[in-house]
Amino acid sequence: MFRAAKRFSLLKVKLKNTEPTGIRTISTCLPHCCSQDVVSEDSLCGPHSQFKEGYGKIIPPLSQPLPGLKLPPCLPDHVEECLTRITTLPNGLKIASQESLGPASCIGIFVDCGSICESEWCYGVTHLLERMAFKSTNNRCHSRVVREIEAVGGNVAASASREQMGYTYDTIRTHLPEALELLIDCVRNPIFLDSEVKEQLTKIKAEIRDVSNNPENFLLESLHSAGYSGALGNPLIASEAVIEKLNGSVIDKFVIENYTADRMVLAASGVDHEYLLSIAEPLLYDLEKGPPIKVPVSKYVGGDLRFQADSERTYVALVFEVPGGWRDEKDAIITIVLQNLMGGGGSFSAGGPGKGMHSRLYIRVLNEYQQIQSFSAFSTVYNDTGLFGIRASTGSDFVAEAVDIAAEELIAIATPGKVKEVELIRAKNSTKSAVLMNLESRMVVTEDIGRQILTYGCRKHVEHFLKAVDAITLDDLSATAHKILSSPVTMGSWGDVDRVPSYDLVRQHFQPMD
Repeated sequence: MFRAAKRFSLLKVKLKNTEPTGIRTISTCLPHCCSQDVVSEDSLCGPHSQFKEGYGKIIPPLSQPLPGLKLPPCLPDHVEECLTRITTLPNGLKIASQESLGPASCIGIFVDCGSICESEWCYGVTHLLERMAFKSTNNRCHSRVVREIEAVGGNVAASASREQMGYTYDTIRTHLPEALELLIDCVRNPIFLDSEVKEQLTKIKAEIRDVSNNPENFLLESLHSAGYSGALGNPLIASEAVIEKLNGSVIDKFVIENYTADRMVLAASGVDHEYLLSIAEPLLYDLEKGPPIKVPVSKYVGGDLRFQADSERTYVALVFEVPGGWRDEKDAIITIVLQNLMGGGGSFSAGGPGKGMHSRLYIRVLNEYQQIQSFSAFSTVYNDTGLFGIRASTGSDFVAEAVDIAAEELIAIATPGKVKEVELIRAKNSTKSAVLMNLESRMVVTEDIGRQILTYGCRKHVEHFLKAVDAITLDDLSATAHKILSSPVTMGSWGDVDRVPSYDLVRQHFQPMD
């Protein structure tokens, strides 16, 4: 704008002696202007007169404060984080929340049940319950539920796992009362209409058929079926034949038995605790407390499960038990650090050049063996047990070598002196970074509150876990890895499984660990 005004001033001087005063027509080549602009001499005065007098004479430079402007007080260097507050109602239901400075809130109900609570009469009901979330209730039809959520710009989600169920609702905090009432209504009062159940069963059947064509999902399911005897061996995605037995009555019976007050947590992020209590307690105080239940038993036994498929690639996974699970906190945290230390991924880094390239499996495997398409460490940790291992995909002619390489890499991390200090430091930093970045999300904070209370009975501060990560040494790493590899190996494979080494042959690699 300054340059444009300057050009107008030059034109004005040039034409001063050749045209009369008043309104004159000036031809210019200024960008974004018409070729014929009508300019009044008066218009060059008034609000734009600073260009005649000089910009700096009217408005001070940005390096100087504006006169008379009162600045708000600066925030302190350290703002203390709000603590998680927990209240237990007389019926045993826990209400927990953590306040945060922001315009939005997230609330969630978490239930201490999952596929481990299923038995022969209801296999697959957990998967179906996830799909039946936020459908018709005693007070609302499904379309009304959808309309009410959309009216406030809310975001709802449901998740089913082997040990816990979760329902969350993210919305602007001014809409918290109606959001909380709708969430509780959908969890407490579902009616499971036959038409809605049949619709979701049709979708589940299509999903089950897709699982056999999805090697990664198949491997995760097969590792549980082969590795565990008991509750954790129950399929999270049941077979199509088993799904046929499910109906509204089966779902309703399962909910009545398991969705009791003493097995529920209402968690919230971005909510004042007393305000949350004033809304939630009248809606939940009369929820019945269930009878004492026997904790489902799972025993890790190891095993082998294979699926023959017509594919150019063969997928294989080797896993071992993480004894103690989350309740053995130290070993569980070391397992997560081990996973980050080993790392790995695909032969092409989809996240951009260099992503994950410094992990052991990238440097020692993916960069050395072009025949391998993917090679990565992974873990799944539950309350009292867990799985840790390596999964890989490669051409069928190289799958035997890939299995041997996986065994060598697992044995290496359990051997003292094979892991360098710089690798451990990088893995610990990666773990802490992932934890802190995840906790930037309201929904993750809400889920963390709910699931920790179901597991530990309280919520441990993030600093507790960060200090535990910092305290890990190379000796801790190798000792925990040795303990894990001392359990029986579990194998899962998909593709040209005839070329995958036999279970006994693979087990021989780890016999020195016993």
